[in-house]
Amino acid sequence: MMIFILIVTFIASLAIAWVSIPAIIKVAEQKHLYDEPDELRKIHIRKVPTLGGIAIFAGTVISATFFAHQSKNLDLGTFLSAITILFFTGIKDDIIPLTPYKKFLAQMLAVCIVVFWGDVQLSSLYGFFFTYDAPPLVLYAATIFTMIVIINAFNLIDGINGLAGGIACIVISTFGIWFFRHSEESLAIWAIATCGATLGFLRYNFTGRIFMGDTGSLILGFISAVFAIKFIEMNKTEVSFVGGKAPLFAIAVLVIPLFDTLRVFLVRAAQGKSPFSGDRNHLHHLLLDVGCSHLQASFILYALNIFVIIAAYFANLLNVYVYFAILFAIMLSFTQALLVLRKKRNIQKSLNNPSQTIASYPYEFTTHYEKN
Repeated sequence: MMIFILIVTFIASLAIAWVSIPAIIKVAEQKHLYDEPDELRKIHIRKVPTLGGIAIFAGTVISATFFAHQSKNLDLGTFLSAITILFFTGIKDDIIPLTPYKKFLAQMLAVCIVVFWGDVQLSSLYGFFFTYDAPPLVLYAATIFTMIVIINAFNLIDGINGLAGGIACIVISTFGIWFFRHSEESLAIWAIATCGATLGFLRYNFTGRIFMGDTGSLILGFISAVFAIKFIEMNKTEVSFVGGKAPLFAIAVLVIPLFDTLRVFLVRAAQGKSPFSGDRNHLHHLLLDVGCSHLQASFILYALNIFVIIAAYFANLLNVYVYFAILFAIMLSFTQALLVLRKKRNIQKSLNNPSQTIASYPYEFTTHYEKN
């Protein structure tokens, strides 16, 4: 019976997003709600709506709330309240941009709702900073910080067609499969509803007809963050990952947004720049710079994420430090290979036409709007 409910939920969420997006595009055209191209900071050459997150929200919430009952591990009322706050924050930002301070306050409000009233909390530091037990205030702060980082990491990788949506599907479906196998049916329903709605959106995003905007990236980042915390905490009783490796496996699942965000922040800091300044050091930019198309870059990063998840799963019995070293080595090797390829390509371009080198572009540019 549960399999049937999951299938129906997936079909319903997919259909809602699939059918609603043409209407969203039409309204955006009539009301002139576009992301405007420019010559310096953006790749797209035509006006594109950024309200795809509306379809993701509608498909997810309508189908999940219809089929999911109350969860024993998550207060779904507070969960839905937090998602709704981020939905309206994203809508406002996609139509009339908000200041970073206001967006951060909205994220903090949503996160605090589920942390303090929704039982989404870390109960240990799990060996990070070489400690496990910590006072409640420290654990609250660690949970809030972790969730804010994940939310913004998804916002930062939303730079080319299909990337953020596809990575979100991989992340959320991975956690959803684990929830299903461990009888957390409500969270499994929410996971498959989110994936269905996101796939319905990707049908149009792959062709560049619409972008998810902050509405979509905030919602997908938030759901991923909540699922990661619940996955870690449920593994304290459901011992699927020996030696306390559940947090490391969660990092492996989220490796693309987390590694990419950490890496570009460290590179900028090493160069004496603000961590929030724009550049072309994101993984998807490196792939574009070595000649990949948007879809090729997205699918390469999908494959990398899946490979890391599989490697992390089968490395479960290894020592925790070896486990972490393997994850780090995979990502570092991939990044270094791209940097070498980009350097060779840049040298070749400079030899052919000095004015067209990649380094000559001072700004980061993405498919729709500037991402830090």
